[in-house]
Amino acid sequence: MMPTLSRAAQRLPCRDATRSFGYRKVILDKRMKAHPIALLIPLAILAACNKAPPPPPPAADAPAATAPAPSATATAQLQGASGSKATGELNFAAGEGGVSVTGHVAGLTPATIHGFHVHETGDCSAPDAKSAGDHFNPEQGQHGGPTSDNRHLGDLPNIESDGTGNATVSATISDATLRDGGPHDLVGKAVIVHAKRDDYVSQPSGDSGERIACGVIR
Repeated sequence: MMPTLSRAAQRLPCRDATRSFGYRKVILDKRMKAHPIALLIPLAILAACNKAPPPPPPAADAPAATAPAPSATATAQLQGASGSKATGELNFAAGEGGVSVTGHVAGLTPATIHGFHVHETGDCSAPDAKSAGDHFNPEQGQHGGPTSDNRHLGDLPNIESDGTGNATVSATISDATLRDGGPHDLVGKAVIVHAKRDDYVSQPSGDSGERIACGVIR
C-alpha cells in the first residue's frame, strides 16, 4: 500500500512541510523499493511551494480628465449708418450670469455720449439701420437702464467718446446667452450705436436719436 501523509502534515505550511519531508526521507528511502512512486509526493509538494505567485493584475487606466467646455463667443463689426462714419469691433463672451461685451468704436463726435443697444434683428442693410428692428426684448419689459429691474435685455450702458472720437466698450449683459438657441441668445441680433445719449427712461428707446452704427452679432 502507498504511504500517505497524515492529516496534520497535509495542513503544514510549505516551510514546515519541507522540514517534515526531510525527516520522513529516511522512511521513504526504506520504502522506495516497494513504493518508488512515493518519492514523487515530496517532489510535487516542493515544486508547488517554490512556484512564484502570479503577478498582480494590471492597474486599471485612470479615467481621462474632462477638459472644461470652452466659453461661447461671438463678434460684431460695426459700420456707419445715417451718414455717420462710425466703425467698430465688439467681442462677446458667455460667462456666469450673462455675456460680456468689450471692444471699441471709432469715428464718433469727440467728447459725446451715445446710446448703445442690442436690437432684435440681425439686419443692417437699411441706410438708417432701421432694418435691425426694435430693442431685443424677449421678456417684453419696459425700456430702462442696464441695471433696472424692468428693462429690455438689449439695454446697455451708454458709451462715451474721448477727445479723438474713440470710445471703449466694456459691459455685461445680464441673463443673456450665446449660441444656445434659447430666447436670450444674442447671436443673430444686431448692435446699434445711437446719435444721442440714452436717458434710460423715455419709451421705447431712451430718446437716443438716430442709429449711426450697426453690426450683426455672429
